[in-house]
Amino acid sequence: MTFTTTLEGMVPAALSPKTRKIILRDFDFPCDIGFHDFEIGTPQRLRVNIEVWLEKRAFPECDSVDQAWDYDWLRTAVLELSSGRRFNLQETVAREIYDLVAGRDGVAALSVSTCKPDIYPDCAGVGVYLASF
Repeated sequence: MTFTTTLEGMVPAALSPKTRKIILRDFDFPCDIGFHDFEIGTPQRLRVNIEVWLEKRAFPECDSVDQAWDYDWLRTAVLELSSGRRFNLQETVAREIYDLVAGRDGVAALSVSTCKPDIYPDCAGVGVYLASF
């Protein structure tokens, strides 16, 4: 028995996708961040979450790599942005990541959050959130 992977014409219009999104969730990496004396020069774990809503034309309609929005680029770009430099504020990191992604072709909406998960023993983390909506 052979199954097809598409049900062309079978999906009701009411159930067609209304949004298309890729995510980079709970990405942890060392970052030289903070303005307190004990933070400067001592990288801390920073957690980043990025959600990118894509325009329909930017989301692949078939199983073709050349049509995909490259989330490997997303991860690498964040690492390159933070590598070899320091930040005083999470707001700055979040804004720079936001601007980097927002400038890409096909982005319809965007959210970026950063979090320092190791600051307080009684909190999961402290951070900032930016969104286009």
